[in-house]
This record gives sequence, C-alpha cells and structure tokens, in this order.
Amino acid sequence: MINTGYNQQWIRLLLSLTSGAIGTLSFSPYNIWPAAMFSVFGLQILTLNRTIHQMNCIGFVWGLGLFGTGISWIYVSISSFSSIPCVINIFLIFFFVSYLSFYPFLFTVLLNFCCREISFLRFVVVAPALWQVTEFLRGSMFTGFPWLQFGYSQIHGPLKFLAPLIGVEGVTFGLVSITGLIVYFVLQRNIFAITASILLLLMHWPVRMFSWFELLPHRSVEVALVQGNIAPSIQWDSDHLSHILSIYSKLTDPYIGKIPIIIWPESAIPDFETNQKSFLETFDKKLRMSNTILVTGILDNRLKKNTKKIYNSIIVFGANQPYNYFSSSRYQKNHLVPFGEYVPLEHFFRSLNFFLNFPMSVLSHGSYIQPVLKVGNYNLSAAICYEAILRKKIHDNFRAEIDFFIVLSNDAWFGKTIAPWQHIQMAQMRSLELGRPSLYSSNNGVTAIIDANGKIIRVMPQDISGVLVEKVIPTTGLTPYARWGNWSVWVMTLSCFTVRLISIYSSYIEE
Repeated sequence: MINTGYNQQWIRLLLSLTSGAIGTLSFSPYNIWPAAMFSVFGLQILTLNRTIHQMNCIGFVWGLGLFGTGISWIYVSISSFSSIPCVINIFLIFFFVSYLSFYPFLFTVLLNFCCREISFLRFVVVAPALWQVTEFLRGSMFTGFPWLQFGYSQIHGPLKFLAPLIGVEGVTFGLVSITGLIVYFVLQRNIFAITASILLLLMHWPVRMFSWFELLPHRSVEVALVQGNIAPSIQWDSDHLSHILSIYSKLTDPYIGKIPIIIWPESAIPDFETNQKSFLETFDKKLRMSNTILVTGILDNRLKKNTKKIYNSIIVFGANQPYNYFSSSRYQKNHLVPFGEYVPLEHFFRSLNFFLNFPMSVLSHGSYIQPVLKVGNYNLSAAICYEAILRKKIHDNFRAEIDFFIVLSNDAWFGKTIAPWQHIQMAQMRSLELGRPSLYSSNNGVTAIIDANGKIIRVMPQDISGVLVEKVIPTTGLTPYARWGNWSVWVMTLSCFTVRLISIYSSYIEE
C-alpha cells in the first residue's frame, strides 16, 4: 500500500508538471486558448484525495511546468548578453522559476486550508478567489512579475469580452471559475455546472453587440514604425553609434514629408541625449521643414537635486514641436527591470563580479504618474518595454483624452524565443481593456499596430530592417474597466470569501 501510494504520487507529480507545461501553449505564439483551462483543470483534479504535503508538492511542480516552459527564454537573455557562466545561469533560472512556483504552491496551501472537501464551493467559489489573491501577490512582490497570467491567453478566446469590463485579472477569475464548473461536473455529473460553464463561454456572442468606444475616423493618421534590427552585441558599442544612426536615418528619410508621425523604438539612439544635440537639432530641422514628427527612444542624463540621473526616455520633436532638451514632451520609464536596468541591493550585487553586466543597469526611475505625451494634435499614453505588462500602471496613467497607446521596446534581448510574442500579447490586452489602439515599435520585432479591440491589424516580420506604415483611427469613450479599474474583481473576491465564511458558520450552527 505504501509503495502504491508512493508511485501514484509520482505519477501525479509527472502529470502536474505536464499540465503546467501545457498552460504555456495557451499563450502567444501558440494561442491555443483552451490549454489554459486544461492546465488549471489538471491542477484542480490532481490535488484531490492527497495528503496536505502531497497536495502542496503537486502545486509547486505544476508551477515548475508552467514557468519552466513559459519563461525559459530568460536563459537566452542572460547567456547571450551577460558574462555569467552557464552553470550559474542555470542555477539562477531554476531559482527564479522555483520562486514563481511558490505562488501555485501557496494557492494549494490556502485552498486546502479554506475548503478541503470536494464541493461546488471549493471549485467555483473559493478557488477563483484564492487564485486572484496569489496572482496579485506574484504581480506585486519584489517589484512584481505578472507574466503568464492566464487572462492574457484569452485574447483569442471567448472570455476576451470580460477584459473591457473587469480587466485581465477579471478574465483570469472567469477562466478559473468556468474551469471549476467543469471539474465539478466531471466529479459529480452535475448538469447545472456544465450548463453554466457552456453559457458563460457563449456570453461573448450577445456582448459583441456592445461597443465601449467610438471610432474617430475624421482624426485618423498615418504612422510609420521603424524597425532598425540592431543587434544587442553592437547597440551599446560607441564604435557603431554613427552606423546605427545612419540605419535609422536611411530607413526614415523616404517617409519624411509623407507620413505625419514616425516612430523609432526603445533606445533607437543608444547614447545620452546631451551627446546627440547636434544630430537631434539637424534632424529636427529636416522634420519641421516637411511637417513630420518623430518619436524616439533615447537615454537622458540630467541633474536632479544635485544628483546625476539617467533615464530610459521617449522624446518628441519635429513639425510644430521643435527640439528642446527642456521640453516637457517626453516620457521617462518608471518601472525598471531588476539587474537589466538597475541593480537592487546595489552594494551587495555590484561586488559579485560574475553577476549581470548589462550596459543599462544604472538607470533611474521616472515618475509613476506622468503627463500625456503630446504628439502633434494627438494625446498618447506611453510605456517602454516591460511596462506594457503592468496593468495597474497603464490604467493609472490613462486619461479620457488619450487617442492611442505607444509602446517602445527592444525585444532583441529575448533572442529567437517566444518572449516577444508573449510581450505583445500583453500589449494587446491593454488595448482591449481600455479601448484604445496601440502602436508597438520594437527594435527587431514584433513591430505591430493593434486596434482598440486588441487585434493585431498589421505586423512586421521579426529580425529584419524595415518600416511598417498603417493608418490608425483614434478612439474615444471609457470602458467600464477604464472607469473602475480592478475594484470589481476585488468585490467578487471578497464576495466569494464571504460566501465561504457563511457556509462555515452555517455548518458550525448545524453541529
């Protein structure tokens, strides 16, 4: 009996690892959205009829499957662009994946504590609420890493209709709830459960009749997104600086005077703004003569409160916005990537010679709330790279007068992996949540135009130099999510916990 139980647990651990890995298939570029439900279904089923220790191990191993496959690209980023030995790189990735797996582990711990019995409450009420809590913690603790939230996988699925209503976390909540209904049906053959799950999945058909935004075709504008395809190995080499500027200039020149807004990606000018004053002023003159505006990424080093600060920035110039170093028409990245753009606990980690040695790991944080980025007659909400995945930050900086989003990125750090597609999928969700088109400009791809429904309408192939030209139609109006943010999700979460407390109290009274 002991051996049988032992072997069965190992079988379940193997199945939990597999079901976690299957979850990765729900995200871009695979876009098999039912895989998310299958993955959560596996976790829910496999943790049944287990001891507390066995159940928690299953939750942890499930996390290893999801994050070990879903963010394996981090190995490529570190091994290709840092001096860390391979063995240490593998250890760091395993440590990070194990840390992320702690949250599914925590989910199983709390689920076992709150509702151990097989019941409707466990699968449909308590599980979604606990999933929301643990995912919130994963997206908040230690700067947060909200990558691979299952709500993003539904950008091509029937639950996407929830995004303008309650955001990506609400989509995840709905997904876990529907999966719970399916689990309950499989275990109890409950007709109500399977009927409710089918009806919820079909809800997108009537909801499609509602539109939370209004197109403004009279304000449509052509934009050109320039993809330089600069290799990271040379981007920060000063010997290649003039060559890089020449690449962007040559790609841009045919569109000056023909396209009103031209966009270069993150750090397209890989130098301090003060060092490139001559280039910027010369290019600005050419742009203004042709009534064209350029938006570009650049590094900005300036003195603030007697301290030298370096910012990963976006600047705007040309047409009716002459270049001015002191212009307020700029954006400074707020949420920096640990070790990639800044070093936490700097005195400790800087002393470790083998640690990350990225060229931009000395940057400063811009303000959390920043003014609307003025680009001609249009109001843009800006984000740089990783910030596109930060639901709360994008929402908190959103204003009713925003015409569209702009995201400048440099996904070359990810190499030829699935990461750039996962990244742009999260930008698609930002458009869907808030009802605004997005201009997604990347150094080597994915460069794309996203409409206000979160659909990619034009995309440029990766790893080529080129220009993507498309007419973009601004939108107006506020989605329910834009108005109320994540409040509705937390109301649902607290309601679920309240229902569970009432059920516990009722059971206690009956006894």
